[in-house]
Amino acid sequence: MATQTSSVIPIPIREWRLRPADSATVQSLAREASVPEPIAQLLLARGLDTATAANAYLNPGLDQLHDPYLMLGMHAAVARIQQALANAEPILIYGDYDVDGTIATVLLKTALERLHARITPQDKLADIRYHIPHRLREGYGMQSTVLADAAATGIRLVISVDTGMRALAEADHAAALGLDLIVTDHHLPDDTDGLPRAIAVLNPNQPGCTYPTKSLCGAGVAFKLAQALLESAAQTEDESSRLREKTLPSFLKLLSIATIADCVPLTGENRAIVAIGLRELARPAQPGLQSLMDLAKLDRTRPLTSTDIAFRLAPRINAAGRMDVAGDVVSLFLTRDAAMGHMLAGKLHNLNEDRRNTEAVALTVIETRLETMRADGLPSCLVLDDPAWHRGVIGILASRVVERTGRPALILSHEDGVAHGSGRSISGFHLLDALGAAHHAEDGQLFTRFGGHAYAVGFSLPVANIPALRSQMARLAQVIDFADLPPLICDANLSFTDINDEFETWIARFAPIGHGNDEPVFISLGLTVASAPRLLKDMHLRLTLEDPVTGRRLSAIAWGRGEGWSPRLQHLSLQQGSRVDVVYRIRRNLHPDFGGLELEIADLRLYDL
Repeated sequence: MATQTSSVIPIPIREWRLRPADSATVQSLAREASVPEPIAQLLLARGLDTATAANAYLNPGLDQLHDPYLMLGMHAAVARIQQALANAEPILIYGDYDVDGTIATVLLKTALERLHARITPQDKLADIRYHIPHRLREGYGMQSTVLADAAATGIRLVISVDTGMRALAEADHAAALGLDLIVTDHHLPDDTDGLPRAIAVLNPNQPGCTYPTKSLCGAGVAFKLAQALLESAAQTEDESSRLREKTLPSFLKLLSIATIADCVPLTGENRAIVAIGLRELARPAQPGLQSLMDLAKLDRTRPLTSTDIAFRLAPRINAAGRMDVAGDVVSLFLTRDAAMGHMLAGKLHNLNEDRRNTEAVALTVIETRLETMRADGLPSCLVLDDPAWHRGVIGILASRVVERTGRPALILSHEDGVAHGSGRSISGFHLLDALGAAHHAEDGQLFTRFGGHAYAVGFSLPVANIPALRSQMARLAQVIDFADLPPLICDANLSFTDINDEFETWIARFAPIGHGNDEPVFISLGLTVASAPRLLKDMHLRLTLEDPVTGRRLSAIAWGRGEGWSPRLQHLSLQQGSRVDVVYRIRRNLHPDFGGLELEIADLRLYDL
């Protein structure tokens, strides 16, 4: 570990903005909800201004799951599935190859098999099959050829999960084949072409659906169908109680992984799903899940976090669809054989290593190109392509480019004259709307397929159309203003006397943290650097800060000072005795020798006397 006694560190020029707080309102909520005033201030900042709302937030539970029948089309979907199960009709679940799609497949297949065994004699049980498309051979979305094969083998009911919202032609083809179709999806519908032809479309984002949580992931929508089916089979109070206390939490264990991986807002029902699911993941029952968690080195002796899932578990699940056959994920979560589960988990782990290596090679090329482009000024939207890039990692590469540039990015691989792309965006630039505008600006001839969300899209187009795509995105991204960094929002101004074990316990109840439920950020002014700053591994700044009023000291660290700070920098010389203002998050260091409460620095500057 490299150290030095003083350092010159780059500090972003960034506005700090402290959330306004009315002291009388804070005190009132603190009394009514029985929470400390700084916690009441944090709750108010999240729009939780009553004791009822505050207690629901601090105690997420099953009672926060909405009635699945609030979702448009649910009654029709349940009735058709019940009919199919009663008649032992073979059913095909049509999934997708990412975490969301594979977990949605597992959840629905498990629910259908449980219900099927309950209402159908054992000697009449029919197959409940699933199809996970191969990313490279089939691409995203339902394919007419797969539907034709299903019809030829006796399938009469197809249920899509995490796909199908824009598969209008494929839905028409299914009807022509005599297939009944139920679409469960969360992707935004096409405003111009309408909905797919189906017995039922379950999507909280479709017109006319009043389901309260619009931001469910694809597996979340599939779960609501599973929940409705399972609840319909619970005929006694004991069965209903067992469903609520054991069965649904078991389903939420996997659903929490999909919800985190799909980066949907962790608010309301989604937050309850993840909170319960993370608790259940401490006791994984499936041998495949146990093995995968062990390979990811997840410590189940402490509470798991959304960060654990997002950066350690989800990538290993996603690796199957990116690099090989995503159907292995479904097998991993369905098997009850420990040896098989261990083998499949090991395969996913190794595929993730392959993915990381493949990504690293492509990222080296991208970084070289970005350096060249910076000389002339980066475009407002980056469109980068290369035939050598693996299609399975282009989504990750798009995310990496956004992280490095702060600009929306489209990354494309191509083969045999067809380009396959994935895009990620930034706040304030609706990427799916931009693709739609680009497509229509080229008379509907730009893409052969596109879809997604405001922040993430997938698409394909002829390689010859890439220059037109680049031109259209440059035009549409002119609305983005890169003049200033967004302000750093601070939730509360704390004294070091406020930071203790009890306060940290309250902060822990704001988890699970994620998109839409940011981790609390605090500010303290006029602190003294109590010891000479050190650089750890030439990257991370470690220092001790002292509150000059109380004399209390806390350790603080700024991670990745070389990469994690803005390129708009000024140089600030820090040394023992310097006075600084600091923006930070509160952490508990679990190291056995020097653990305890510490500050994770988000930004700092010289104290302005």
